[in-house]
Amino acid sequence: MSEIIQKLSNPPIVEAVLDIDCDMPPTLDWAALKESARNAYREYYPQFQTISSGTIQIEGPPGGSQAHKTLRGVQSLQFFHEDRKQLVQVRSQGYSFNRLAPYSALDDYLPEIERTWKLFVGIAGPKLIRTVRLSYINRIVLPVKDEKVLISQYFKVSPQLPDESDLIFTGFLNQHSAVEKSTGNQANILLTTLPNDTDNLPVILDIGVIHREDKEVENWDWIAEKIQSLRNLKNRIFKNTLTDVCLSLFQ
Repeated sequence: MSEIIQKLSNPPIVEAVLDIDCDMPPTLDWAALKESARNAYREYYPQFQTISSGTIQIEGPPGGSQAHKTLRGVQSLQFFHEDRKQLVQVRSQGYSFNRLAPYSALDDYLPEIERTWKLFVGIAGPKLIRTVRLSYINRIVLPVKDEKVLISQYFKVSPQLPDESDLIFTGFLNQHSAVEKSTGNQANILLTTLPNDTDNLPVILDIGVIHREDKEVENWDWIAEKIQSLRNLKNRIFKNTLTDVCLSLFQ
C-alpha cells in the first residue's frame, strides 16, 4: 500500500505532519532550550520563530471584585528550512516534523526525521513517548461541468443528495473516525469542500492516523515501526476513499 502515493506523478498532498507527543520535563527552561535548539537546528533550519500561548486567570470571589491576569507561555519553537517548505517544531507537548508541497514520499524524509528527533531528545530531554500521529492534508480539485459535479464519480465514500435531478451541491462536510482492529491505530477522516469557482470544486481530504502507547524516547526502531504502521493505514484509507477516476487526476 505504501506505493500508492509514490506512483502518483502529482500527489495532492499540501501538508504532511508527524507529531510525537511526549511527557516533557516539568521544569523545562524555555529560554535555555531556545538557545540550544537554535544552535542544534541552525545549519539546515536557519529561520526561526516562537509561537506563544496564553490563558486567562481569574482571581477573586464569585460575585465579588475579580481581577483578570493573562498568563503567557511558549507553545512551540519552529525551525524552518530556507525555502519554508519544511520545518521542525519543539513543542510544549513534544516534537513535530512538517513537510509542505511538493511532497515526494515518506521514505525520503525518514532519515531527516530520525536525525532531528534525536537532536530533540538530546536538547529537550522528553521523559516518555505518549502518542505518534501522522496527518495528511490533500487538496483535490474536481472539474465542474454544467455547474455540476458527480461526487460519487470521484469518491467511494461521499455524501449523496436526496434529489440529484434538482439539487446542486454547494458544499459538504463528512467526518468519521475508526479503529484498526489489528493494530489499535485510530483514524480521523475529514472530507469537505472549499469555496469553488465556475470551473473547479476544491475538496480537502484530511487523514489523521494515531497510535497511543507509552514508550521510551530512545527507542527509534519502535518509532519507525509505528510510523510505518500508521503510513500503511493512511495509504489504505486514501486508496479506498478515491475512485480510479479521481486518482487519474494526479497522473
